[in-house]
Amino acid sequence: MPRRIIAVTRHMPGVVETLSKYGEVRSAPPGAELDKAGLIALMSDADAVLTAAWDSIDAEVISACPKLRLICNTGVGYNNIDIVAARLRKIMVTNTPGVTDDAVADLAMGLMIALARRLPQADVFVRSGQWTKATLTSFGLGQDVSRKTLGIIGFGRIGQTLAKRAQGFDMTVLYHARCPVSAETESLYKARHCTLDKLLADSDFVVLLVPYSTATHHIIGAEQLKKMKPSAFLLNIARGGVVDDEALAVALKSGALAGAALDCVENEPNIHPELLELPNVIFSPHIGSATPGTRQALVSMSTQNLIAGITGQTPPNLIPLPD
Repeated sequence: MPRRIIAVTRHMPGVVETLSKYGEVRSAPPGAELDKAGLIALMSDADAVLTAAWDSIDAEVISACPKLRLICNTGVGYNNIDIVAARLRKIMVTNTPGVTDDAVADLAMGLMIALARRLPQADVFVRSGQWTKATLTSFGLGQDVSRKTLGIIGFGRIGQTLAKRAQGFDMTVLYHARCPVSAETESLYKARHCTLDKLLADSDFVVLLVPYSTATHHIIGAEQLKKMKPSAFLLNIARGGVVDDEALAVALKSGALAGAALDCVENEPNIHPELLELPNVIFSPHIGSATPGTRQALVSMSTQNLIAGITGQTPPNLIPLPD
């Protein structure tokens, strides 16, 4: 039997050594971020690929890899992969569900507090020498987080983990999801399902945690932003395309919204220039999973998915492909 070829699109410590037992491993060098041509060059004769959520495995890349039978995405979301093209080729696709729940929920909670208490502005205030006894009260006030209403759009594992953290702040939790959870789950997380319009109207903090798809593209646009309180904050911890960044900039500039925190943006890493100019926006560079333990767990699960698939087993985290 010909030796299988495994492509690894990002340098991941220990992965080459582990996978070399199962085939010839071709890995991108440390620090490399491959463009489309680089991905095709690496993957062109691969049987399986271990990829990262930042790598675009589109129809052109898939077409250029005639032997490819398995794509293992190191991440929960998989909108970087053309699922339709994979289905047409009967290529298995896997992801890493559950691994990032705590890290992403922690980031969402931290950004909520940073927005409400104006922590970035406080840091600038101190570093610029404005903090004196005479100016002690000139910085202004922040907003409370405790006992406020949190609206979560998307109530999967991460949304539920965030709701659990919100209980520690005595927050009222509303959620909107395509498929509401059971009454028992709602009771466990002290969360109540409602329409998107009601969630937007009643929430002090709105957190997006939905996967990106054609159905969720710009789920928050100009019309939705108009339904939010002027004192409310919007946080996108999901994918850039779920928020219309241009409409968000207009709402923030007009005072229709108090502030926003964006861990992801449309066309990232390119940020809408008007958003960059606003002091009431906090940015983070898509770091929801960026902790050592979480990243190690992501790589470990993705590696196990690949080992299962390449040895003839059904990968444990196989994504159902559309008909």
